[in-house]
Amino acid sequence: MTLFDRFERLPIRGKLLALVLLPLAVVLPLLGVILLVWANLAFDNLLITKVRADLAVAQGYFDRVLGEVGTSAAAVADAHATYLALDRGDAAGLVPLLRRYKARENLDFINLRRPDGSLLATDHSAVSPGDPASAPPPLPAADGRPGASIEVLQPDELAVLSPPLLARVAVPLVPTRNAAPTERTLEDRAMVVLASAPVTAPGGRVLAHVQAGVLLNRNLPFIDHINGIVYPEGSLPFGSHGTATLFLDDVRISTNVRLFGEGAGNRAIGTRVSRTVRDAVLGRGSTWLDRAFVVSDWYVSGYLPLRDGAGRRVGMLYVGYLERPFMLLKYGVLAAIGLIFFAVTIGAALVSLRAARTIFGPIERMALTMRSVQTGSLEARVGPVASRDEVGALAGHLDRLLDAIAEQTLALQRWNAALDAKVAERTRELQEAQQQLVRSEKLAAVGQLTASIAHEVNNPIAVIQGNLDLARELLGPDAAARVGAELKLVDEQIERMRLIVTQLLQFARPSEFAGYIAEVDTTQVLQDCLVLVAHLLSRTRIELVRQLHATRRPAINRNELQQVLVNLLVNAIHAMPDGGTLTLASHDNAEGGIDIVVADTGSGLDAALLADLFKPFVTRKKEGTGLGLWISRGIVERYGGDIRAANRDDGRSGAQFTVVLRRTAA
Repeated sequence: MTLFDRFERLPIRGKLLALVLLPLAVVLPLLGVILLVWANLAFDNLLITKVRADLAVAQGYFDRVLGEVGTSAAAVADAHATYLALDRGDAAGLVPLLRRYKARENLDFINLRRPDGSLLATDHSAVSPGDPASAPPPLPAADGRPGASIEVLQPDELAVLSPPLLARVAVPLVPTRNAAPTERTLEDRAMVVLASAPVTAPGGRVLAHVQAGVLLNRNLPFIDHINGIVYPEGSLPFGSHGTATLFLDDVRISTNVRLFGEGAGNRAIGTRVSRTVRDAVLGRGSTWLDRAFVVSDWYVSGYLPLRDGAGRRVGMLYVGYLERPFMLLKYGVLAAIGLIFFAVTIGAALVSLRAARTIFGPIERMALTMRSVQTGSLEARVGPVASRDEVGALAGHLDRLLDAIAEQTLALQRWNAALDAKVAERTRELQEAQQQLVRSEKLAAVGQLTASIAHEVNNPIAVIQGNLDLARELLGPDAAARVGAELKLVDEQIERMRLIVTQLLQFARPSEFAGYIAEVDTTQVLQDCLVLVAHLLSRTRIELVRQLHATRRPAINRNELQQVLVNLLVNAIHAMPDGGTLTLASHDNAEGGIDIVVADTGSGLDAALLADLFKPFVTRKKEGTGLGLWISRGIVERYGGDIRAANRDDGRSGAQFTVVLRRTAA
């Protein structure tokens, strides 16, 4: 009897215990992934740790250079020869003395300033007090405070201190991949290490200030020395190489990064740092320790912001080494680890699959049978199972249980069908009752409103009409000659007020009211409406645009159409309190009627307002009732038309309302 035959005779507990011994299919891949992730992070952290140490070494050397320049300035200030030359007052004799000091201290320039800060002498010439060149340029380190700092000088400032250095300053900008966009083509500022120290008399009186400095633009020996200290020959394995750079703002002014090849003339001076690094280091003042794209390749990089004497970020110090060799090594190691774990996992999985088949085979058949039953195949069964353990017994029990369930399911289906039909019928009845209830509540509200309006408005209208008739009678024939037109206009507006009340009542009892229908000239109706809203237009800065091209004459009650259009015009005027353009347009439509468009350039209609715009009591005006558009649409619909609202689609803000009228009234 083989091992697998014995395994088939084991109870389910024994098989599960055996499967516990084969968890490699899960544990090994998980361990492999954890190891791969850990190794990747550890390798990357190792590279970052190295570049952090490299940047610390470069920063230490840079700080030492600042200290040396400060020490040189202090040494010149403390020299007895300097004191004697100043005591004699011989400005011309100071020039050769300053030249000797510059050569002795390896400085690029040195000068003496009077106590007020004006130039007394430089290493190339003496400056008289009346000379314009003696005026002190705005140099932060020229205020007499001892110490050294990094400063950025304009070309005219450097020309006063040392004209020969100007040839090293200008750096043409080279287009650089990933750099921030700029319109500059030349960097003509100078980055210098600037130090000052006071020259004092025995009594403590300040006689002058020594100012000394080193130009960093194109200072290749300086940057090569930093690179040699941080990355000596053979310090980087796998063919990688290190680089160092000084930046003025984001421009490389001194670097050993190469553009093409390895020649000395191919240094990447004038190229710029990537935008991501610039924003992090110069923008936020943080130290960059990560991979970065340098000119044409990826480097593990460290960028340190450089600050001037006032604390402003003026440049960066960079060190880094080529990333590609280390990445190839990392990927090779990770790939080897992954292959080993993959091979082990595959072997363990094959063994586990063969052993687990005797358990999962019957279980899968039972699961398939259950899915078939759930989809409606009540006749599906597991059938005979070769396994002679609890799983086989369970399969037989499941088949017998399914036989009983099939009978009960058929009965339940019949009961459910009858119940669903009753629920659907009750649901429809409930929905209809709810809709009727909502409609009844709305009509009841409108009925109460119209009854109140009829009572409160008709009585004042009757009083106005009676007094108007009395005035016409008292004035006699002279009334027609003098104010006949005004009296007629009052009569028309009183009639219009009666019509509005009648129309409100019509919405509550539409079968009791109907308007006189006639073919109307929509152009003339629009002109009459403009007369009625002229007093509103006169108080605004609204430009009126007419585009009236309709030729058909729709059948509708003229006064009701006028009411609808006046309501739309007033709404459009209110939508433009600060002025705008009011467009009136009419044209024949494709359905045989006409479209009348009222468009404004206001703020437009938001989605929530559009959904409820034509419902009663919906308004966004403080003084409105929210019935105007509801009543207007009801009037137009009564004659077979419609009112449509939308935002303008011609690129301008604002809303437009389209009144659609039929040529023959409904």
